[in-house]
Amino acid sequence: MPTTAVASSDLFPDPDHLDPTHSRHDARETYTAWRPPTTTNIHYSDDNTSSGTTSTAETRIIDPSSLLPGGKMSLSGISNRAFILGVVLGVTSVITILLALQPTPTPLWRVPFFISSLCFFHYLEFWVTAEYNTRYADVSSFLLSANGAAYNIAHGSAIVECLVSHWLAPNGYIFNPDSVISVSVTIVGLVLMIIGQIVRTSAMATAGSNFNHVVQVEHRQGHVLVTSGIYRLLRHPSYFGFFWWGLGTQMVLKNVICFIGYALVLWRFFYSRIQREERFLVSFFGDNYVAYKRRTLVGIPFVA
Repeated sequence: MPTTAVASSDLFPDPDHLDPTHSRHDARETYTAWRPPTTTNIHYSDDNTSSGTTSTAETRIIDPSSLLPGGKMSLSGISNRAFILGVVLGVTSVITILLALQPTPTPLWRVPFFISSLCFFHYLEFWVTAEYNTRYADVSSFLLSANGAAYNIAHGSAIVECLVSHWLAPNGYIFNPDSVISVSVTIVGLVLMIIGQIVRTSAMATAGSNFNHVVQVEHRQGHVLVTSGIYRLLRHPSYFGFFWWGLGTQMVLKNVICFIGYALVLWRFFYSRIQREERFLVSFFGDNYVAYKRRTLVGIPFVA
């Protein structure tokens, strides 16, 4: 069956509802993406059947030139990005600890903490793809430049608000930084970040070799409804994860304006995206998806 796909230009790929049973641990597929030129046969197993019948869904030919500098799977490009993320993560983590452990702690520890969290997030985006979907691990898997200007502006604005609010209102422009409420907000934010990151990464790992950054708009052979793992509870766990991770970062930063902005923009984006995707999923899986939808949650407020 021919398939048609549209490239996703935003941060949020579509790993949901894909068959996770085949990963890079499958001996028949181990690291084939890194041995050009090669043809990779991809096999799928339907989790919704007890027989475990498999069928060949597609064949992918790897272009060896893609591994050269400037290529989509450039090894030098991947190593450079990993190195930069690692250095920035290490430096900002040390700065965070030094600022937080001063005799008179400064709230400014939140800024390097936020930057280190972003580095860790983008590193995990690549790592989980390389670990569980090796053939599609490429430079874009870091998601550093594929999200558009709005993504970078949002994070830049968050840093600016944190710095400006500290200089203009060092005692807090809503709550005193040392108050119980302020400390509670920080703790809740950290918890949301941890939960969001774990859920998103788990969703990508569960999707396994079917995870990619291309939104499927037609039902391809081997595309089955997966209801195991994190998908037993959540229909769109990767979206759930980033939504709450994003809000958690703004709670840690004590950003009021950006918290409201993040909440509105992320909610609007996920609401429209989920509505669109579920129309395709209902057309793909019919009553099976309708029943699955009834017994699971999205986990984002007012998105059913």
